Amino acid sequence: MRKTRLILEDGTVFYGRSFGCERSVAGEVVFNTAMTGYPESLTDPSYRGQILVLTYPLIGNYGVPSGITEHDLFKFYESDRLQITGLIIADYSEEYSHWNASESLGQWLRRSGIPGLTGIDTRALTKLIRERGAMPGKIEFEGEPVEFTDPNRENLVAQVSTLQKEVYGKGSRRILLVDCGVKYNIIRHFLKRDTTVIRVPWDHDFSGETYDGLFISNGPGDPKMCVKTIDHLRWAIDREKPIFGICLGNQLLALASGADTYKLKYGHRSHNQPVLMKGTDQAFITSQNHGYAINDESLGEEWETFFINLNDQTNEGMRHRSRPVFSVQFHPEASSGPTDTEYLFDEFLNLIDRTR
Repeated sequence: MRKTRLILEDGTVFYGRSFGCERSVAGEVVFNTAMTGYPESLTDPSYRGQILVLTYPLIGNYGVPSGITEHDLFKFYESDRLQITGLIIADYSEEYSHWNASESLGQWLRRSGIPGLTGIDTRALTKLIRERGAMPGKIEFEGEPVEFTDPNRENLVAQVSTLQKEVYGKGSRRILLVDCGVKYNIIRHFLKRDTTVIRVPWDHDFSGETYDGLFISNGPGDPKMCVKTIDHLRWAIDREKPIFGICLGNQLLALASGADTYKLKYGHRSHNQPVLMKGTDQAFITSQNHGYAINDESLGEEWETFFINLNDQTNEGMRHRSRPVFSVQFHPEASSGPTDTEYLFDEFLNLIDRTR
């Protein structure tokens, strides 16, 4: 394993050993506290442009699952490729064992052109990010310098969205899915609930489409970059069709309604984030991956907060007071992660059934 280093924008340097592709890269350094699910996290489009730090100390012990497909989608991944820019871990397990493993994590990274470092003090690194916030960083090999970059200044959604309309399933309900970086498990959840999913690009003008319900997906980066999506959602909110948004979809719906969003210090990225349904004593454990949030105080009179984060009281969802429109900041499809809020898919489809 070739020795190399992670350099943060503030000048902090961490030295480690390479077990992935040996090339220098730059991105935003963020951390994830999940104990399992690294194949799902690494293929999550919401991590586009980011150097991901996994806080769980042992990574790679169950290898990488096979690339079999179901519904024309990879069954065990959240997209068709690795989405991260780089991977940082404490202890890489070269020996892996799992009934579904087809290769090692290192082989997967090398084949995909993604660098990975092991032997890093991820506890110290995570504490630093918590104190100073997510920041630009770079994995740099000797003799291969690279400049710092802030991926949030780019339209990351345009990089991960589908380029053309795609149709899945033959169910009785037609769901128009605006793909801002959709996780495959969202599509899987719809398909097992008697739906036809029409997946369209992030900037698609869907005013001429025929659908029973509109879904806005998760995705990476600053929601304010998605100007065309926001414009199209302004049109959709005034119609009577149900709308459901997840993660970035929550933020985009807020911007379309006239509310505002802001960047969190280091984001919410884990499988065990507690949220409370506003106005009740119902709490749920959720899976999350986002760096931006809705400013609760900017919500208009026609909207109300749906959920709040019990750790820091940030907005975790919103809903219209009179129309069948709602969104959540967390991931009800949770792959991997808790399934406490999976029922929201059924709530959305129930709204469709009542309004068709």
